[in-house]
Amino acid sequence: MNALTLVFVALLIFAIAYRFYGIFVAQRVLRLNAKNVTPAVALADGRDYVATNKNVLFGHHFAAIAAAGPLVGPVLAAQFGYLPGALWILIGCVLGGGVHDMVVLFASVRHKGQSLATIASKEIGSVTGTIAGVAVLFILVLTLAGLSLACVSAMHEASWSLFTVIATMPIAVMMGLIMRYRKNSVAFASIFGGILLIVSIIGGHSLMQYESVSNLFHWNINTISIGIAVYGFLASVLPMWLLLVPRDYLSTYLKIGTIVMLAVGICFVYPTLQMPAITQFVDGGGPVIGGPVLPFIFIVIACGAISGFHAIIATGTTPKMIANEKEILFVGYGAMLVEGFVALMALIAACTLMPGDYFAINTPTDVYANFLAANPNLHQVDLPGFVDKIGVELEGRTGGAVSLAVGMAHIFNSIPFMDEVTAYWYNFAIMFEAVFILTAIDAGTRVGRFFLQEMLGGIIPQFRNKNWMPGILMSSFLFTLSWGYLVYTGNVSSIWPLFGISNQLLAACGLIVCTTMLIRLNRGKYALCSAIPGIFMALITFWAGYLQVIDIYLPNEQYLLAAMAILAMVLMAVVFIAAFWKWYRLMEMPASKRDIYGEAVKEVA
Repeated sequence: MNALTLVFVALLIFAIAYRFYGIFVAQRVLRLNAKNVTPAVALADGRDYVATNKNVLFGHHFAAIAAAGPLVGPVLAAQFGYLPGALWILIGCVLGGGVHDMVVLFASVRHKGQSLATIASKEIGSVTGTIAGVAVLFILVLTLAGLSLACVSAMHEASWSLFTVIATMPIAVMMGLIMRYRKNSVAFASIFGGILLIVSIIGGHSLMQYESVSNLFHWNINTISIGIAVYGFLASVLPMWLLLVPRDYLSTYLKIGTIVMLAVGICFVYPTLQMPAITQFVDGGGPVIGGPVLPFIFIVIACGAISGFHAIIATGTTPKMIANEKEILFVGYGAMLVEGFVALMALIAACTLMPGDYFAINTPTDVYANFLAANPNLHQVDLPGFVDKIGVELEGRTGGAVSLAVGMAHIFNSIPFMDEVTAYWYNFAIMFEAVFILTAIDAGTRVGRFFLQEMLGGIIPQFRNKNWMPGILMSSFLFTLSWGYLVYTGNVSSIWPLFGISNQLLAACGLIVCTTMLIRLNRGKYALCSAIPGIFMALITFWAGYLQVIDIYLPNEQYLLAAMAILAMVLMAVVFIAAFWKWYRLMEMPASKRDIYGEAVKEVA
């Protein structure tokens, strides 16, 4: 199959989905109303609750939700062939991920920008909310540690990438100051920041040719681990408008710009998908993913189709900045569709590699010889040439990031007159992935601070005051320390598969908890739009979790990982059962009450 055909099909499906299904959910299911006052306006404090231009907010939200998942997950899923991943990305985004992000964002806006745990407490019960809070905090620590390790892997001893990433921070601060203190300056700040970003990318590559400058940014793993934690702490305590939002907005230029460049490259090169539609590993036993395509395709793709991490952002920073309730469609559903397109482009980039080259990169070196002996048809084809051009050993670079970078470099390299800059494109792709990941770390750390403040507020009421600076600093420090320590010691690297299961359980939790709210709001059969994908994701993830524990963790004597997986599933099972019981009770009630928006509801939360 030709890659260009898949690109056009995806764009067509996503455009139709936004125009019809997205608007249907906005108007019929959520009944978004521009007259309703949002928390960003009602609770404006200039720090967390800040009414934000919808384009800037889209940039922040997209940058925060689009981390390693839409890049790495589809690349790993290419082991099964291009068809399973492509189908799930297209279907999952439209019917699952987009709905999840909209519904969760809507619920948080209606609950004054509060967290998913608080929403669960008010919609289902206080005990359920507490359990959900513990589960979410547990998953968030794992998520940020895993993402940070991926970022460390991408940036350590990569001077050019590190220089550009660091340069985005002062550029973002300048943009934030311009947009804050100069009226109607979003366009000016965007152009200003975009120009400086381009200068930092091109100039950074030139500066790194000088050994003294290159050594200055040649950081080892420990130094980068500390630097990422420090950045996460600063992003969580400084005002939103000063660093986090403008940096995420700026990073969106790089992210979307690179994906557009990749799409244009596909139009020029017209590459063929070398990976077959279905490989021999769909039943399991593959070197990249040990399990079968069902159910693991739904877990591995993760953020590319639906992700629980999005619920953390959609109940954390974003609902505190929505100026108009109707913008939930553009920010929530729109950003998810763009992320789905990113995931599809990552899948295409991996599948344009020769299968033998793909498996050589993603198979651990200690088992590659046995793998090749069992699959002699999957020998290397172009990889030795890439090694010569890039100057980096590429075999056994598992995790998906390197194969994505090689795939992108391969496509760009095929454009006329670009043959001599393969190494440039490879390093640019690595930097691009690092920026993608880092923008989720900053927002995730801030949301973690919100969660921890809410939980500590049950013990020390002063922590509930979001403007109490000692509480902000202490909760930010404790939360950053928790994931930062795991990154520094590297202990979480083996827990990455557990993150996939936990992440999808959290997505099911977001859909099921918010379905409870829709039933309470008397949405009737329209609540099925979130209930069906929520129940589906719960069942499919429990299935994958069971296989992970029985077939992988226990046989390999990974008892701690097995216990953590079981704990995550038990906690979420309790939340789901409580939610289903609340659904039954609510459906028996008449809509005899009025909420603050004048709507007929079954209960007032």
